[in-house]
Amino acid sequence: MTLASVSPEKIGLNTERLQRLMTVLQAEVDKKRLPGAVALVARHGKTALHASVGQLNPATGVAMPLEARFRIYSMTKPIVSVAAMLLVERGQLLLSDAVSSHLPEFAGQQVAGSDDHLQPVLRDATVHDLLRHTAGLTYEFLGASAVQRQYSQLRLGSRERTLADFTRQLASVALMAQPGSAFEYSRATDVLGRVIEVVSGQSLPDFLREQIFEPLGMPDTAFNVPPAFHDHIAEPFVRDPDGGIQMRVIDVRSDPVLASGGGGLIATAQDYARFLQFMLNRGELDGVRLLGPRTVDFMTSDHLGEIPVASAGSRALLPPGHGFGLGFAVRQQLGGAPVPGSVGSYFWGGLAGTTFFVDPALDLFAILMLQAPNQREYYRMLFCDLVYAAVLD
Repeated sequence: MTLASVSPEKIGLNTERLQRLMTVLQAEVDKKRLPGAVALVARHGKTALHASVGQLNPATGVAMPLEARFRIYSMTKPIVSVAAMLLVERGQLLLSDAVSSHLPEFAGQQVAGSDDHLQPVLRDATVHDLLRHTAGLTYEFLGASAVQRQYSQLRLGSRERTLADFTRQLASVALMAQPGSAFEYSRATDVLGRVIEVVSGQSLPDFLREQIFEPLGMPDTAFNVPPAFHDHIAEPFVRDPDGGIQMRVIDVRSDPVLASGGGGLIATAQDYARFLQFMLNRGELDGVRLLGPRTVDFMTSDHLGEIPVASAGSRALLPPGHGFGLGFAVRQQLGGAPVPGSVGSYFWGGLAGTTFFVDPALDLFAILMLQAPNQREYYRMLFCDLVYAAVLD
């Protein structure tokens, strides 16, 4: 069975060092800095570690179960990127398509210059730009430019408008940069979700469920949590343990109007493990092939080249030695980054603290699920260090 549990030593990992990972996480729980977490480490198609620490909900004290459901925020993006590539492989979509050819509201946009003077775009953004975050869009929380302030004023993070209404509102705002000129992490994957709807003729939730979640055996991944599983939802602390401003997490107990392709999914560690094993297998899982191997290789290669990273906020998300592919940060050199990893490995994370990495050179992936928004970068790097310390060949 795919991802069946085995002794770590059988797949080149060390039991004691994996236990050290859990001991360190438990120490963070004991310090009341981490509510709880689920960790999963797999290699060669087998699970070496699937364990939990701490509490599901600090307000109730219920222990963290392995089947806990987490708001994965931007770990939604790799899944939606795969959905777009399904349409590419079926001949229904080209990466070179102008976004405006599917969403006319994006035709003839304007760009805010350094003095906020508006300039016409030199070319319309493409689907390729959406996937690699070079479409000129942004996130309001990455800075305080005039464009980002307008995002905030329009409440573009609201889940109370439809995806179609969202894209029409977003298209009315000037771009941060000329399409194709800079990497700026952004709401582009939300726009990509709307493109998928228009091209496929299905809602994004229906498309993801029918084309990805059901074929890959991911029953607990969706844009909301059914009432029968509300007692499985992982929650953060009410107050930030480090004294910062605690981020308000999304309500996942009801079906949102907006299906956010950039950050709306909820999943379990086991479900996301199946998605990552599918990626590590280069497009196939348990005899079900959704993508061709070369398409997966293409997605997990750098697509930025000499394109610069636009802002300090985006640079903070893309470590030294990394480029960006189609939905994933991609490691390009062994050194440079502050954590270990192989050339060709790829990763991403979510705003509430979930994170993963995939290392094809080692046939390895690892997932850490938690809800600790302000501590997310610390735990991402800590997790990476401790997993690689357990690899013995």
